[in-house]
Formats: sequence, C-alpha cells, structure tokens
Amino acid sequence: MRIASLDFIGVNVTPKTNWSFLLLRTACGRTGIGECTLANQEPLLAAEAARLAANVAGEDARARNRLARLIPHAPGGLVAHSITSAFEQALWDVAGQEAGRPIHALLGGALRDAVPLYANINRGANPRTPEGFAAAARRAVAEGFCAVKLAPFEPLVWEDAADAAQRAAYAEGLARIAAVRDAVGRDIDVMVDAHWRFSPGGAARLVQDVAPFGLFWLECPVSEANHAAIRRLRSMANDRGMRLAGAETLAGLGAYRTIIEAGCYDVLMPDMKYAGGHEEIRRIATLAQTAGIEVAPHNPTGPVCHAHSVHLCATLPNLLPLEVQFGETDRFFTLVTGHDLRFVRGTATLAAEPGLGTALDEAAARLMPWQPMPRPWLDPRLG
Repeated sequence: MRIASLDFIGVNVTPKTNWSFLLLRTACGRTGIGECTLANQEPLLAAEAARLAANVAGEDARARNRLARLIPHAPGGLVAHSITSAFEQALWDVAGQEAGRPIHALLGGALRDAVPLYANINRGANPRTPEGFAAAARRAVAEGFCAVKLAPFEPLVWEDAADAAQRAAYAEGLARIAAVRDAVGRDIDVMVDAHWRFSPGGAARLVQDVAPFGLFWLECPVSEANHAAIRRLRSMANDRGMRLAGAETLAGLGAYRTIIEAGCYDVLMPDMKYAGGHEEIRRIATLAQTAGIEVAPHNPTGPVCHAHSVHLCATLPNLLPLEVQFGETDRFFTLVTGHDLRFVRGTATLAAEPGLGTALDEAAARLMPWQPMPRPWLDPRLG
C-alpha cells in the first residue's frame, strides 16, 4: 500500500470560512482523507503539504508511527502540525479501508453507541445581537442538543485601549450570554468561549460576572502560556460551579503534559487538526484521565475533522460532549459522501463502513476554491 500522492485542497464554504483537506492516494487505488483547516493560512498549508508529499512518495502507508510522528519543535509551527495531523488521519482512513473495519474498531473499539455533541452556535447566530444568539440557541435545542456554546465578546481585545467601545463590547457579550440562558432555560448546559480576549485581571472580573448564568464551562479566557493566571481562574470558576476549559491549539503530548501538571484546566480540548491526530490525542486523553481531567475535543470546522473526531471520541472514557459547528452552512453535510453526518437528537452516529466511512466530493470541492478572508471570524491577533 504505497503512497502515490498527497494533495492539498482548500474549499470556500461561506464568505468568512474556508475548509482545508489533505487527500492521500495509494498505488493500489485507495484514497484517505484528513482535515487541516487553519484560518488564513491556506498558502502555507499548501506549501507544507507539497513538502511532505515529496518526502513520503513511495512510502508504505502502513508505517504510520514513522511517517506521521509529530515533531513539537517543527519550524513550521501550527501549520506543520496541521498537515501532520491531517496526514495521520488519512493514514488511518486507508488502514481501515485495507482492514475492512472502521477506524474506531482499529482504535480498540467503541465505548458508546453514539457520541454526544454540543452545538457551537457562534457562526449560526444572525443577527449577532442578544436576540440573534438566543434564536440560534433555541434552534439547537429544538434539534435535540442538550448543550450550546457561544463566543459573545467580539470585538473586545484587552490590549486595545480601554475605552467606551471596549466597555460596550463587554456589556454586549454579557447580554448575549443572558439572552441565551433565558432562551434555553436552566436544564440546558451553556458554555462560553472567551477566545483569549482578556487580561488576567479582566478574566477574574469575567468569572464573577458570568457566575449567575450557571455556565457549564468558561473557555480560553487568557493566553494559553499564562499558567499561573489560568490556575487562579480555574479555582475561581470551580468555586462558582464552573469548569475551566482550553488548550485547543496545542500540539503533541508534551505540550499537554505541561498544562496537566500545572493544574490549568478541568477540560482539555485537543483538536484532531492540530494535536497530532488519533494516536496523539488518545495519549493526551489517557494522561488527562490520570489527573481526573475531562476531554472535549475542539471541532468547530469541517465535516472531515468531525468524522474523524467521532471515531476518536467513541473510544475515550473521560469524554465530555464533542463540539460541532451548528447552523453555519449545509455544506457540512453535502460536501461529503458516505456515512450520514447529520446530527441525531444531539448525537453523532458511528460509521460502520471501512476506514473513515466518509469521503470528500472532490468535484464539488474543486468548484469552490478557497478565498482570502479580509474579515475572518476571529481577530488574527487571537489565533
């Protein structure tokens, strides 16, 4: 099962969103797929994919441990980690196809018949008013989701001048959270993603101000490197009945070991696209379990990352619900073929087909090439 080619393909799916994929083709005619979406980095992803393709051409696709080893200090940083992670995903896909078994079976077998999901309503909220967020939350609950997440504090960034506009953005964020909580009631879990927008002092105020909303977790309040502040914020959140979640852009077991040992988070959010793929996230989850830490993989992008994440999550004992992007675009379901990815009362069903069970509609994808994003969803300073 020799590797014949490795191709990058970027797809534009909304005015603010591109998805990026890696297609691995073998000499025996199999095609495996992985996702490497990294907003605003498509040219670098393509270049890194071409570099990797030249290095692995002719190699045995069964040699996953050697070919897809994540190098934490790779000069390419998160771009290189994204391509490595997608490559590892694609290798699992072709391995499952060869074995005639789904990926979750090759990972030791599923612990659950379906994977619980929570709805990230951030990109489906339109207008981006408290009422717009509340309406998106109600749609998610109507479809059977028992948990929703929003990122309510745009355009606030603490390094900007603390002027009236910043104070207004903060007040609007709190109003969005309040509207969502009122819309879904107290039986639905609500999570808030702060996208590293706050200083440690501002985040301490934030923990106090969101406590009345009874959040399930507060996510990424401050820079990932600020372990001392994160520990303090975790303690504050826990005292108010909230978990603290984060670490969505880290790569490799070593990076997660540091924050686990530092006691930073209640919930780790490794991303299939960045952390190293299936094997590395299973190692991360195992280490987290020894510290009593739960895992809820980050998964707000395209259908291929979602499909791989479902296989992975089916095997993790310390799992909290898996993230899905809710209401952004129907292309999440129509750009792929094979196993039906549509949500079933807030859960994802497990594929029984060999490998990933999901394939990219290449013809449709190539009709929508990726586009530069002058106004992406997230301020480029935030990641």
